[in-house]
Formats: sequence, C-alpha cells, structure tokens
Amino acid sequence: MSDKGLILDRFIPYRLSVTSNVVSDVISTAYEALFGLSIPEWRVIAVVAEQDGITQQAICTVTRMDKVTVSRATLALVDRGLIDRAPNSADRRSRLLALTDAGRRLYADVSPKAIEFEARIFSSFPADELDRFMTMLRAIEDRALEVGTL
Repeated sequence: MSDKGLILDRFIPYRLSVTSNVVSDVISTAYEALFGLSIPEWRVIAVVAEQDGITQQAICTVTRMDKVTVSRATLALVDRGLIDRAPNSADRRSRLLALTDAGRRLYADVSPKAIEFEARIFSSFPADELDRFMTMLRAIEDRALEVGTL
C-alpha cells in the first residue's frame, strides 16, 4: 500500500484472484474442448476420485466452491453417467458420491492432461521455488482462515 491508498494491481489478494482466474480460464478452455467438462465438474470428479464416497458438502469444504456450484456440477455429472449417488447411512439428507466406470475412465484420461498443463505452466520455475511457493500458498490459506475468524 502506498500513501495514495490502495493500488489494486499491487494488492496481493487481488493478484492471487486474477492469477487463479487466468490459470483456470486457460485450463477450462482446454477441458471443455477436450472432455466437455467445466472447471467445477472437473474439480468434483477429481475430489471424488481421491475420496470415493464423499458428500457434496465435503466437496464444498475441500474445494471452497459454493454449494450451488457443486450441486450443479454434480447433477451434470450424474446426468452424464459419470457419478453415482448412493444413500448415506450416517446422514439421510445427503448422498455419497462415487465415480462410475465411465467416470473412472474419464478421470484416467483427464488426469495426465491436468499434469501436462501444470508442467507447461510451471516448467520454467526451479523445483525448489515451486516447493516454497506451495508452502507459501498453504501458509496464506491457513493465515487467511485465522484472520477471518478473529
């Protein structure tokens, strides 16, 4: 911040948001063209692939996506036959999500592309810088949650 007040382009929360949106937009265009998936749909598939039998509410918590976005993505994926919803004996109001065989095949196709996109974006950065960057991102997230609850 300067004596002139807020300069948006130097405001770190703004830069984080813009950078995240640019990366998501580039990846979203590719996922849509190659696989017919939106970013929220891909995130739901990826989380369900890692945590078979997860609820939509838990996906919201893990991804920080709002419940309407997760619900719409889940419904689209169920309609496409990529995700199944099963009763949740621990909470009858929610359903447990799992990938169908088609969902697992799609995940197996998209995963390498996701890793390839990540490599293309970050390949010019040294590994130790990327490790520090990931550490810093996690620390920023933790600190923001702390500050947000004060």
